[in-house]
Amino acid sequence: MGELITIDTPDDPRLHDYTGLTDVELRRRREPAEGLFIAEGEKVIRRAGDAGYAMRSMLLSAKWVDTMRDVIDEAPAPVYVVEPELAERVTGYHVHRGALASMRRKPLHSAADLLRAARRVVVMESVNDHTNIGAIFRSAAALGIDAVLLSPDCADPLYRRSVKVSMGAVFSVLYARLDTWPAGLATVGEAGFTLLALTPDERAEPLDEVAPHRMDRVALMLGAEGDGLSRRALAAADRWVRIPMSHGVDSLNVGAAAAVAFYAVTAGRPTE
Repeated sequence: MGELITIDTPDDPRLHDYTGLTDVELRRRREPAEGLFIAEGEKVIRRAGDAGYAMRSMLLSAKWVDTMRDVIDEAPAPVYVVEPELAERVTGYHVHRGALASMRRKPLHSAADLLRAARRVVVMESVNDHTNIGAIFRSAAALGIDAVLLSPDCADPLYRRSVKVSMGAVFSVLYARLDTWPAGLATVGEAGFTLLALTPDERAEPLDEVAPHRMDRVALMLGAEGDGLSRRALAAADRWVRIPMSHGVDSLNVGAAAAVAFYAVTAGRPTE
């Protein structure tokens, strides 16, 4: 059972995991190095626990204690109860959901391990916006994508904003980082995947004509917002594909484009 501990000073060392949550650069370095991530809100905390992530601690305002009582009773971790004003001083923002949890990261899978069991994967290059990462993972989970592979410079899927936007879907889709880029794409091709690069380039084939849902194993490549896939990534692809556009619109936000493309590559496949 988690121990309820009331804290009334913002510099209490027990609150270290929750300090400076709005400092993106600091948290990007700290969290992977310290083996933790922050889950925000009741639903996300529950989903993290259901996905097998162990809890280090919780930070709650008093009114959330009853709501989270079953989680508190099951988690062998301290629960720090604070006033909302103190939570804001510690974290750097108004914690309007009233509940935060520091969770332990799991060791990352290798790309080779994920590819052995997958048929539909997403490969992201330089997607470093946490909102886009969260949106893409949410669509991947909803539309039956088996795994996600990230270039070395992609944003952290377990960063608080990514987790929040995905509504915890980042816990549902296995992911790995490719250690080298774009050389790591060779691992994907060697595993029997057809590499489809999503690009608005007019030379690309319309997705519906390519019919990726009929292919045995597909790896859909997505690039960063604005820049898209690099020339080296495009050169490594087997085929270029695009989403046909109307009314003079040249492209979609990468999160929206991902959802459309995921449906195209998974259409007709049973999902759990």
